Amino acid sequence: MALFRRSADWGKSVAIPICWAGSGWLCDQHPPLSNTTREEHLLCLRRLLEDLALRGHPLQAGLILREDFPVRPQYLPRPLSPEDDQRLQEELRRTDNLYSNALLLTRLTGIRIGECIHLPLDCLRHIGPEQWALHVPLGKLHTERLVPLDSEGLRLLQRIREWRARASPGRLAKSEGFLLPRVGGRFALFQTLRLALADAAKRAGCAGTCPISPHRLRHTWASDLLRRGMSLPALMQLMGHKDIRMTLRYLRVTQPDLQREFYKARQNTIQPYRLPALSVCAATADLPGIHQALAATRHLLEMHGRQLSDDKTRRRLQRLD
Repeated sequence: MALFRRSADWGKSVAIPICWAGSGWLCDQHPPLSNTTREEHLLCLRRLLEDLALRGHPLQAGLILREDFPVRPQYLPRPLSPEDDQRLQEELRRTDNLYSNALLLTRLTGIRIGECIHLPLDCLRHIGPEQWALHVPLGKLHTERLVPLDSEGLRLLQRIREWRARASPGRLAKSEGFLLPRVGGRFALFQTLRLALADAAKRAGCAGTCPISPHRLRHTWASDLLRRGMSLPALMQLMGHKDIRMTLRYLRVTQPDLQREFYKARQNTIQPYRLPALSVCAATADLPGIHQALAATRHLLEMHGRQLSDDKTRRRLQRLD
């Protein structure tokens, strides 16, 4: 394909050859390009074509469609195994310094490491009788939220404040208003926390092929809450997600565990649920028998009403009930 540009100096059209034959050309490169690289190339080329069209060049519309873009790789959360999670938390509690307590607070609340670094000194909020929450300021997705805190969270905040009070005046002067004192900037504190976590994981003997980064503590927290039965909308609010699809990724990770718990619960069922029966014989024609028959009738009315599309008939059944 050749695109034409009119030169202001020569007053004539100059052909600009562009060697491109769709996304298939990008797929045939050796070594093969990743989907992310192919998407970047297509975005740049589409922007070039749009700019040329705006300058008056007769270009056909729809040369690059949305269907031409490759599917983005879907990165799933990588939570720690329950055994590694327990060993890591025990090692962080045993270390008991400023950074280990900050990492434990991250694991307990599921906040991002950047949000932990920017926690204000007055981040504790009293929301009710014996109810406390951690105020997380504007973070990655420009959302602020309140994360509930239990007694362990209150203890961690107290320990962080005690370690903060031991910091030098110079560090405190650079960290005015922040919960975590810092020597340099934000990135220096992030590197310190990351190295402290890596050292604690090594001492705890955590296995696994992927390195334990601070963000994996957030993945572990969210996966653990789903295993304990928290609903997706509630987890979405606690994590500060704007789209439920971001939270659904954690369900894909925990689905095997949920399936296993479901079948385990089915096996432990002692008496299966039974619908009330309508038959009332002469031997049970007493007050308990009448109660049983009425309960069965109400149940059948409810089940029948759900199948009706006529609102008028459904209201009649409700009045009868």
